[in-house]
Amino acid sequence: MPRGGGRAPKKNYKGRSRHFTDEETLKEQLDKERREKQWRKQRGDDDDEEEEEEKKKEGAEGGIAEESGSESDSSDSDSDRHKGVSHLIAIENPNRALKKSKKIDALDTAPSAGPQLSRREREELEKQQAKERYNKMHMEGKTEEARSDMARLAIIRKQREDAAKKREEERLAREAAKQKS
Repeated sequence: MPRGGGRAPKKNYKGRSRHFTDEETLKEQLDKERREKQWRKQRGDDDDEEEEEEKKKEGAEGGIAEESGSESDSSDSDSDRHKGVSHLIAIENPNRALKKSKKIDALDTAPSAGPQLSRREREELEKQQAKERYNKMHMEGKTEEARSDMARLAIIRKQREDAAKKREEERLAREAAKQKS
């Protein structure tokens, strides 16, 4: 590489100098392709498969790259040539918020299911409703906990009755002992 103000031509990694196709040449090639396409459409030979094969061959041989010099050129070439299958698959961003305009009449007549609640409010409401349902079933004695409570209460009542009978017997025994003495 020269040390002075001069610059050496750019080279790629293999040491060869790069060759760039002139912009005018590229435009001429694109115009030629378009004229050919229009001529085929007029003739009725609309073989898309043959065109794609030719474009692939030309792209591989000459290294043709599209220039976005004018808007009409790029829009025509973009609509004619698709890369991959992305043009066949309709993709919509699920995170994009779509604005839906509604008329005032439609808003008034639409059946409202109540106020729109946040997730936390809705969960809190569901929690309260579940608790109320459980309490109702518990009062009716349909829950497992209610059954065990009722069994425990029955045992306690029996124990209290037995204790009351025992106290009554002891009291009667004391009264009888007082009367004898």
